[in-house]
Amino acid sequence: MPSLEQLSVLLVWTAVAIYALAFIAYSWDLASRSAKSLDSKDAAKVRELVGAGVASAAVASADDLRREQDRAEAALKATPAERSRPVFARIGTALTWLGFLFQVGGDVTRGIAAGRVPWADMYEFALTGTMLMIGVYLIVLFRYDLRFLGAFITGLVVLLLGLSVMNFYVPITPLMDPLKSPWLVIHVFMASLATAIFALAFGLSVMQLLQQRREHKILQAQLAGPDDAPVTVGWGFLRNLPSSDTLESLSYRFAIIGFIFWSFTLIAGSIWANYAWGRFWGFDTKEVWTFIIWVVYAGYIHARATRGWRGTRSAWLSIIGFAAVMFNFTIVNLFFKGLHVYSGLTTSG
Repeated sequence: MPSLEQLSVLLVWTAVAIYALAFIAYSWDLASRSAKSLDSKDAAKVRELVGAGVASAAVASADDLRREQDRAEAALKATPAERSRPVFARIGTALTWLGFLFQVGGDVTRGIAAGRVPWADMYEFALTGTMLMIGVYLIVLFRYDLRFLGAFITGLVVLLLGLSVMNFYVPITPLMDPLKSPWLVIHVFMASLATAIFALAFGLSVMQLLQQRREHKILQAQLAGPDDAPVTVGWGFLRNLPSSDTLESLSYRFAIIGFIFWSFTLIAGSIWANYAWGRFWGFDTKEVWTFIIWVVYAGYIHARATRGWRGTRSAWLSIIGFAAVMFNFTIVNLFFKGLHVYSGLTTSG
């Protein structure tokens, strides 16, 4: 009979496999949306463009764009009972819930086997962090219909979790003295939760850039020839997404929430450092990068709120912020030496 530690690994790999199936289902749903977004009139023009060498196209006018956005805004804010029920989106969400339950089981059994919270090394931080990414996404679905982000979130988790199990896994070992603190529970959990929320803001910012590019092309085409049917090149599923302004506003809201938790992470880490090493701040590499991330998101929030940084600049600040979070977890942990080194690999603590 496998030990709890072995059972944890089995549950995690099962979760990865289920998330991969959810990614396929969500991707199929996006492909279906792309196909359905073209009516018979549009399809004739698309065939003409494809024959001329254009890979993908959708015909739309500024009026079409406004109608699409109105429908998408209503769909975004619809209650679960009022939403459309596309088969593959439902399958993707059901599989995501199933994978989440398996991952929770893997996380809990790891914690029980270790006799502590399961986020004391890089592998455990990745396990808990990706679990919270899925958890945050599923919770937000009760408020907003963000199933169009399902492929993005599940794909990201499959990549991060799969690579972490293969490269960061370490057997359970006793905690080193600096980690034997209640601040381990608070500091690292806050960092994991903030990362999960930042991931959602990151996904929305990527979608914002794609949608913004499409809107720009439609309006450009209208100005160039208002009597002609303007053509935009891109993915058809974008016709079913909210406007870039709405996507930006959602991303901004999630970034603010994530920033609050990251601020608690920074404060808790300083207090923990004082208990562990007798100083609140020591310019350790991990501490510096945690502060850099805080500065990036603080600058993003401030620039958008007071300087009017909207659109492309706002989206790229959000994306750079999440890239800094990933850099902090991977490159800083693996290649920079400091006090945050435990359990065979540099931890997140």
